[in-house]
Amino acid sequence: MIHFIVGVVTSANYWFIVLRSTAPILLVTLGAVITAQAGIMNMALEGSMLWAALTGVIVSAATQNVWIGLLAGIGASVLVALVLGLFALKLDANPVLSGVALNLVATGGTVFVLFSLTGDKGISSSLASKVLPSLSIPVVKDIPWIGKVVSGQNIVVYIAAVSVVVIDLILRRFAIGRRIRATGENVEAARAAGINPVRIKFFTLIISGILAGFAGCFLSMGYTSNFTSGIAAGRGYVANAAQVVAGGTAVGSIFAAMLFGLTDAMATYLQNIGLMPELIQALPYAVTILGFVVVTFVRDRREAERKRKLFAGTQMQKEKTDAA
Repeated sequence: MIHFIVGVVTSANYWFIVLRSTAPILLVTLGAVITAQAGIMNMALEGSMLWAALTGVIVSAATQNVWIGLLAGIGASVLVALVLGLFALKLDANPVLSGVALNLVATGGTVFVLFSLTGDKGISSSLASKVLPSLSIPVVKDIPWIGKVVSGQNIVVYIAAVSVVVIDLILRRFAIGRRIRATGENVEAARAAGINPVRIKFFTLIISGILAGFAGCFLSMGYTSNFTSGIAAGRGYVANAAQVVAGGTAVGSIFAAMLFGLTDAMATYLQNIGLMPELIQALPYAVTILGFVVVTFVRDRREAERKRKLFAGTQMQKEKTDAA
């Protein structure tokens, strides 16, 4: 077993699959991060991915153009995010409950639409949908081992990498990032400073919708070549947990998403050694949740220790002052 695992993790093909598996969870984690920084949790990411995946397949099949399908999928995802914003920000509904409700509607709604169009409740194989292209990177493709891992990935994998940089710049370098953080930390203070919190939160929801749209379309038009019922497979919920581990940063999202990608890729190989299919399917989620629990526990311990030392230092300084 050990030799098998060592052989897997040293192969270029394994790491190729890791990057492919990490891309969709990374995109939705980035979407969860930016909305959380504005003080609103986008629990509708799962539903956004489902509608994006189905819409992308339907429109690309109807137009025979993959890019129009991609744009339509992203548009559907953004629409879900805007509906969440309408309920949570305009109608003052609970954003978590609203997001879960939208996910439930998406779970049943996508199956209903798929059945209405194809007569099949499970897969869109009867639709001649297009597939997002893979890119071969000049020079890099000729580098031993690295070329096999990095080059030849689907275009959305590279979009995910670029998205990390873009979200990091938005949150840390641009003025809008300061407004987002100010809104998330204290709405009233942000409003007093001339910031419109509702507008900022809608902005972050739109960004998260775009990112979830890319992820959803990738699942049905890149990761696979068809839409299947429940294709998001809980990634939207995992992303909301991952954003906590990410610590509100785009770079942190990489490590949180990579944990899922590593185990998801390993599950692909474990199918060949006779393990129970149900166990293999649950492995990425179980390991990811366990990893999140460990990371959160360690981080909380460090934060508690820091506060304890700070309190002890304050007490010591007070004692010295009283003695003087």
